[in-house]
Order: sequence, then structure tokens, then C-alpha cells
Amino acid sequence: MNSKPNNRYQRQIQLKEIGQEGQDKITQAKVLIIGAGGLGCPALQYLAAAGVGTIGIVDFDVVELSNLQRQILYNLDDIGKPKATTAAGKIKALNLEIQIETYNLQITNKNALEILENYDLIIDGTDNFATRYLINDACVILDKPLIYGAVLRFEGQIGVFNYSNFETNIKTNYRDLFPKPPNLDSAISCNDVGVLGVIPGIIGTMQATEALKIICGIGKPLANKIVSYNVLENSFYDFEIAANENSNSDFPKNKAEFLAFNYEWFCNANLDVETISIEEFDTIRKQETITIIDVREIGELPVVDEFAFLHIPLSELEKTLSTLSTENIIVVYCKSGQRSAKAVQLLKEKFPNSQSFSLKGGIEAWKNIN
Repeated sequence: MNSKPNNRYQRQIQLKEIGQEGQDKITQAKVLIIGAGGLGCPALQYLAAAGVGTIGIVDFDVVELSNLQRQILYNLDDIGKPKATTAAGKIKALNLEIQIETYNLQITNKNALEILENYDLIIDGTDNFATRYLINDACVILDKPLIYGAVLRFEGQIGVFNYSNFETNIKTNYRDLFPKPPNLDSAISCNDVGVLGVIPGIIGTMQATEALKIICGIGKPLANKIVSYNVLENSFYDFEIAANENSNSDFPKNKAEFLAFNYEWFCNANLDVETISIEEFDTIRKQETITIIDVREIGELPVVDEFAFLHIPLSELEKTLSTLSTENIIVVYCKSGQRSAKAVQLLKEKFPNSQSFSLKGGIEAWKNIN
């Protein structure tokens, strides 16, 4: 082992914009990464290598084979292990000088403020709207910079919220970009339609870059700005985010309102529609003539060849409703049960007397049992 002082960080310290003073800031910094997946893995690796003094990791998931295509912190031996503790072990092996805190749990409005308040800045590596709104609101209440990232298919986005660009002293946040959650028919994720594995690597690395710029006070962090990258076109474009006067209508203003806010309901993740269990579905489809509708987008996995169905993506369902027969019981499914719930809501609005049900847990849950 080389005993030279700061030899590990020599290439960083050589940069006049960082120097020893900047390295000291990095060593003293506390960064929380929520989601140790495609975005979180590269961010964790580069921040640990840079010497960020304390890194927190929040994730309640376990490593799966399908993760390895893009979550390159893990390997085959890690399948079935908790991501938070597994990632912690990997980056600890990379740098013994840093402190790592793990939170093997799902971030919720009941625990978010208590966790986030211990860190200087937050990196959002999650992939659903309810959690993004929750993290954003917690950062605004606690006045913490938030580094946002998102990926889908061949594109990725990154931006910095709740942080002044020093030119206007304006701090925009995720609700300025999305005052209202998108409709479920357009709220697809990479779990639904896929993502090229290098995209989260690129965006996650850029998130780590923004974190180091903020920590060291160098360059121009992406405050009030979104940068988008398309790998197929090899193109970058960016746009400014302005404060949106409509963004505060549903915003929890304090801790009490935050604790009472229902983020799942806000993002329409749990619509009040009738559902059918996997067991009930299997029973009636074998005993009765029913209409089964797949509202996923074309090409989504898993493939279904165990029974006949109509394939009508949710984005096209409303304009084809008039062609559907409601004589039979209708069961609608998607990947996890969210878009199918929206589809059933549309069916009920058009055909109030129809027997329409959303498959509880979606086709993925059905596949796991069958």
C-alpha cells in the first residue's frame, strides 16, 4: 500500500479548481443515494472513488438476473441479495476510507425526512413518479439539493432541483417541471419498455459529476435546467425550468402535511376499481368465456402465450372502446396492475354496467405463480 498522503486522490487534487481544499470538502460531504439500481450503481462507484466521506444507500429491493445488464455493481453471486447492503460491501471494498450507511427499506413519507436530514445533498435514482414526488417534497421542506435522473429506452435526463444557480437565486423543483403527475397511459418506465444498459451508466455518472460540482463549488451545476441525451442520435439538448405558479397547489408545505400526503393516490397508482385475484382469474378463464385485454405497450415482457387475449395498449384504449363487446366478463392486465386499473376506470366510464376487473399484481405476479 502506498503511504503517500492523499495519493489515492492525487489526480483530483492536481486540478486547480479542486486542490486540497476541494478534496477536504469532498471528504466532509454526506451524500444520500436513493435507489441502488441502474442510476445508483455508477453514482455510488464514482462518489466512493472520489472520496465522499459519508454515503447513504436506500433500497429495499434484491438483486435479480435482469438487473445485471445495467446495474454493473453486481454479479451472478449477488442474485437474491439485498441491493443496499450488497452495494455497500462493493464500494467499501473500493474505498475503506469512507463511511457507508445502509437503509434496507422503502423510502416513504413516514421515514424520508428523518433519513434525508442527515445528508448534504440527495441523488434520486428511483424509477416511479410517486417516489420522485415524495423525495422532491422532502428535499424542499429540508432545503436539500436534489440531483434528478431518469432513463427510458435510448434516452436519459438529468437536472438539479432545489439549488440556486447563483445568477437568479431561484430554486426550482420537480413540481415546477411536472406540476401534475402524467396519466398512467403515458407513465411507462424502463421496467415496462426497456432501456439500453449504457444509458443509466451515463446518466448516473453525470449525477455523480453534479454532486461533486456542488460539493466543491465549481463549474455550473445544472440548477433550474434539464439536460437530455439520446444515444441513437448522439444528441444532447437542454432547457431551462421556470418557477411554475401551478406547482404549489398540491405541495405539502410542512412536515405535518408531508406526513399526511398520500403520494400513491396523488400519482393515481391505486385507482378505486374492482380487481380480480390471480386465483379467481385462473378459475373463471378456465370455466367461462371471458374477454382478456393486455394494455401493455408492444414488445413488453413477459410474453404471454398461455391464453388468448386482445392486445390494446392503454394509450390506444380510449379510442377503441366503442368496438369492444361487454357481453362477457372483462379482465384487464398490464405488468403490475397500475395501467390495467386505469383501463378498467375507462371501461366503467364508457360501460357502467360492464363486469370489468383489473388483474391484481399484473401479469408479472401471475407468471411468478404459474
